[in-house]
Amino acid sequence: MTSVASPLGVLKNAAVMAAFFVLALAGGCSQQLEIQKLSGKTMGTTWSVVIANPIASHDQTALQAEIESLLVEVNRQMSTYDPSSEISQFNQSEDLNTWFPVSDLFAITTAKALGFSDISNGAFDPTVGPIVNLWGFGPDAGVEALPSDALIEETKAQTGFSAISVRAPEVDGGAAIMKRSQRRLDLSAIAKGLGVDQLYELLDDQGYANFLVEIGGEIRVKGDKDGLGWKIAIEKPLKGERAVEQLLSLKNVALATSGDYRNYREIDGVAYSHTIDPSTGRPVNHQLASVTVADSECAMADGWATTLLVLGPEKGFELAVSRNLSALFIERSDNGFVVKQTPRFERLLAGEAE
Repeated sequence: MTSVASPLGVLKNAAVMAAFFVLALAGGCSQQLEIQKLSGKTMGTTWSVVIANPIASHDQTALQAEIESLLVEVNRQMSTYDPSSEISQFNQSEDLNTWFPVSDLFAITTAKALGFSDISNGAFDPTVGPIVNLWGFGPDAGVEALPSDALIEETKAQTGFSAISVRAPEVDGGAAIMKRSQRRLDLSAIAKGLGVDQLYELLDDQGYANFLVEIGGEIRVKGDKDGLGWKIAIEKPLKGERAVEQLLSLKNVALATSGDYRNYREIDGVAYSHTIDPSTGRPVNHQLASVTVADSECAMADGWATTLLVLGPEKGFELAVSRNLSALFIERSDNGFVVKQTPRFERLLAGEAE
């Protein structure tokens, strides 16, 4: 699972430069196209909203306040950096085989995370936090040396998604989660995508027809902008510099990227990715540098991107094709990078609606 020090534990420093390109293009639009821009900070990163042809009667200050209030609520539920959050209270609880009441959104998000775990046979594991911390990432990070094999195995025994269960909000008793063994739950591998979806629903409910929502590079767009779609750039996975790999024109879709080149630690001259393979208890060690996934929901795109990156260039691509995902893989090679696209992503590039 992906992780960095952030209020929600795991930020992928995603390789989608959405805000940069959308805001730059918006600034160069004709006078006939009115653009409203809002931005702020959340989850240890930034958020931005760009609205084309905004509703004149809506108050920008009030909308900013509503957005910030919504993001505070997401953190109140799922921030592993807040000891009073719902997830922190669950993690601190020593009660086993007991339903722990949570907010509806928390239960739904946990169920989505466990769904990725089931599909990937544990490549995506929302209980992998202790191993993430062991390698120097996450809220309790701080090590400066490589962990021993014995310590890795000892820490792996503290993880395992199958020990977590979810009770859906509509079931008698209401939304709740339960652990059968001591586990620390961390939902931040899909938290940014979740936040994007929540902001999207807020704007959609208020009647906005053409807008982009972005948190830390994860995006979701609705409608169109100036007849050209929303221009989004996928970044080339280069350490220490930025360059564009692919420029997209998107409508009514969400996009998320996981990569190993922005957040890593160097120990004795060797770079170790923040993306942990739960099966080994070690950072991933393959040639897949980044994965970008398009989906109807940003939380789903976010979770898939993490899952495929952990699985690697062969297994990840096979799963993406078999699940009919819209995904772009960028692998390192001796001659630079090799780009592979699933058939559905090729159709996205061609502008074919699905």
